[in-house]
Amino acid sequence: MNAPFSPDDPLSPAPEQSSLPTAQQALRDHLPTLSQILEALLFASQKPVSLQELYSLLKAAAAASPNDSPGFFGNLKEEEIVLALQELSSQLAHSQRSYQLRETAAGWQLVTRASFHPWLSHLLPQVRPTRLSPPTLETLAIIAYRQPITRAHVEAIRGVAADGVIQKLLERGLIRIVGRAEIPGRPLLYATSQLFLDHFGLRSLDELPNAAELSKMTLPKA
Repeated sequence: MNAPFSPDDPLSPAPEQSSLPTAQQALRDHLPTLSQILEALLFASQKPVSLQELYSLLKAAAAASPNDSPGFFGNLKEEEIVLALQELSSQLAHSQRSYQLRETAAGWQLVTRASFHPWLSHLLPQVRPTRLSPPTLETLAIIAYRQPITRAHVEAIRGVAADGVIQKLLERGLIRIVGRAEIPGRPLLYATSQLFLDHFGLRSLDELPNAAELSKMTLPKA
């Protein structure tokens, strides 16, 4: 019959010691998730942040604090950041927050939901949405779908002069001059701007409704 174990007996086997977590393991246990870090970055930014910018920010933070929590996110790939952004978007949607994650051509941005506009309009009364008249919207749509396009071609489609409307669109930054047409007189060519995509929440011109069909329609001659 074996003698009972005595902790005072030097020949008795030592009890198994529980391994204490290392400092690195303890730090990892208290790390924020990648989606939380991205939410903080986007929340603090006043403009859309591109995927490359987010990647650079994570790398810079890791380089500055390699032995601290940022160091754990220094070797991420862009694909992992995209997955974390998708996770964040899903989390915000399921938690019914007053803001959402939106991807535009300029990058990712946290924006308030449209249903909260009646309250926000009183908080920020100086902010007014850019209202476009029907003729302005019509001209902008023509330029968006058939860019680059000259003023004469715009007028041929609309059937009226477009000088004033085009000037307003240029002043608001929704369109831009992209060159001159290789035809007699070398008229200016107009195209939509980055602000146009941001204003309408588009990532690219391919997201315009029926873009492929409308871009192939035969236009009146200028």
